[in-house]
Amino acid sequence: MKIYTKTGDKGTTALIGGTRVPKHDLRIETYGTIDELNSFIGLLRDKTNNPEIEKQLIKIQNELFNLGAFLSLDPEKKKLANGKYRLNIPPISNQLIQRMEKEIDHLNEELPPMTHFILPGGHETVSICHICRTIARRAERRITALSEISEIEDNWIKYLNRLSDYLFVLARKLSKDLHIKEIKWETD
Repeated sequence: MKIYTKTGDKGTTALIGGTRVPKHDLRIETYGTIDELNSFIGLLRDKTNNPEIEKQLIKIQNELFNLGAFLSLDPEKKKLANGKYRLNIPPISNQLIQRMEKEIDHLNEELPPMTHFILPGGHETVSICHICRTIARRAERRITALSEISEIEDNWIKYLNRLSDYLFVLARKLSKDLHIKEIKWETD
């Protein structure tokens, strides 16, 4: 199979279901942002030396692929006659969101209370984690914009919201594990 198809040479791409849309379509921008996030989480995973965190990040990468696949479905053709999605992949479920919340709580238990805003940085791995967090926030903004013009699942927004929270807490944990002092935001 050739990697290039030439079908996008005129600035359009196909959704699952066959409908062609401009490459700048908000749906394409949304799942493109999720793809970008997934790539940066891969970089973060490559930089961590913690098998437990690496395992969690692999789960998240798979879930992001699933979310991107759901977003790439033509909204008019996404479900079959029986009401199930055309794709046979796990949905972004309440259980996934609850698992993310438990993981946030677990990581947060090991951290000192947060008493101020902190500046991203201090170590390359921590900085990459903050980049992932900001991309997750952008993906959340894109998907909420898409929700104004197209039906989406509520759990997709919730998942991205929790993911950005998870990445923030993970950045703090990485700082702690790496013995990096968090830098307080100074207003003057």
